[in-house]
Amino acid sequence: MFTGIVQGVARIEAIEVREGLRSLRLRLPEGFDAGLAIGASVACDGVCLSVTARPAPHHAEFDVMAQTLSLTTLGSVAVGDLLNVERAARDGAEIGGHPLSGHVDVSARVAELRQPDANNHVLRFEVPAPWMRYLFAKGYVGVNGCSLTIAEAERRADGSGWFEVWLIPETLRMTTFARKQVGDAVHIEIDRSTQVVVDTVREAVAEQLGALLPLLEQLAKERGLALPQALEPGLSAVR
Repeated sequence: MFTGIVQGVARIEAIEVREGLRSLRLRLPEGFDAGLAIGASVACDGVCLSVTARPAPHHAEFDVMAQTLSLTTLGSVAVGDLLNVERAARDGAEIGGHPLSGHVDVSARVAELRQPDANNHVLRFEVPAPWMRYLFAKGYVGVNGCSLTIAEAERRADGSGWFEVWLIPETLRMTTFARKQVGDAVHIEIDRSTQVVVDTVREAVAEQLGALLPLLEQLAKERGLALPQALEPGLSAVR
């Protein structure tokens, strides 16, 4: 488990492509690798990877298998690219962000960036259907391994949508977000407690309404809403 509090930025120093996987050699932040052993888990841009080698101090290697390459941006990274990194949380550690598993759900893209003033940095992310059903204003989300609070969110009738986060200078200093540009892809891990609530409510509604569900979906569509949006007041009450 991870906390979503990024501990620094690592640089990719070498990539070895082998059948079915890529091996990444990372230069780790100062002090990050104290006691880091082979087999330890490290979140790299929010992807949980295991240390496979320690070729030198401040360095570690990770094997990324084919499935992970197909679901994340790690299949397209290059030497010199930077990644957010966090070591696995220890028993009794303070959860400064929110619990993350390091299992990416979907990739989103930076749709807009704004700087209202010198100390605020706003990123808007475009999210495909159906993942917006789990993203609410004031809720939590993992973006490239960083626990962030959603400032605003909007879902469209087709289930896609966007959400925004506001970043303080310290977050920009400790992560790669200051370097993100419109069109860049990021990893999204939704909050599991939110997913459980939303899916449970949806299943309960389906069981209770049964044959009425298609009619409700049609009524919601006529109003320009997806059914989860029509039920949002109830979901918010449950949360």
